[in-house]
Amino acid sequence: MLREVAVENYTHIPQALAAGADRIELNDNLAVGGTTVSKGVMAESAKYVHEHGRSLVTMIRPRGGNFVYNDTELKIMEADLFEAQALGVDGVAFGALTADGLIDEDAMTSLIAASAGMSVVFHMAFDAIPEDQQPAAIDWLAAHHVDRILTHGGPLTTPIEATLPHLQTLIAHAADQITILPGGGITSQNAAAIADKLGVKELHGTKLIQF
Repeated sequence: MLREVAVENYTHIPQALAAGADRIELNDNLAVGGTTVSKGVMAESAKYVHEHGRSLVTMIRPRGGNFVYNDTELKIMEADLFEAQALGVDGVAFGALTADGLIDEDAMTSLIAASAGMSVVFHMAFDAIPEDQQPAAIDWLAAHHVDRILTHGGPLTTPIEATLPHLQTLIAHAADQITILPGGGITSQNAAAIADKLGVKELHGTKLIQF
């Protein structure tokens, strides 16, 4: 089981790796779901994680709130992607939606292009897409070489035990096209049962391991 642990800033990375994290998702401001860290934090985090033989995904999100971005915000995100690339970050997590909750295809195409050489994760913006549109979103993301979709399977206010049936549907649709990465409410206590129920090999969370 690959355990991706979401951390805030650099502070908890050494403890998370020592406790067995396989991959780090680096954020600032987890209280709003995570935003982009500073260049300095990104640099030190990449260095430390790589020195310890693990991989680093960094959140690319200019602010909290919704995932509908204007042109200036998209320029900021592209600049942050170039910084991540220059620092040797392994993967980046972002998502851009239209006002009606669909994938912003123009924005995503530009952001994916700016991510060359890094794996791309479409983050929990996915859960803001209407459920009947999610299969088409999976197909689009897979066709545009996105590697993973991080999803809770529903609103974060819903316990993950209640979203497992929908996650199973998403996983079945994704098949071998793209990896569905379950997250949100997964802890060291329930991780094994959730992984077994869903048949997945990767999980994401802030409390996946105890440290």
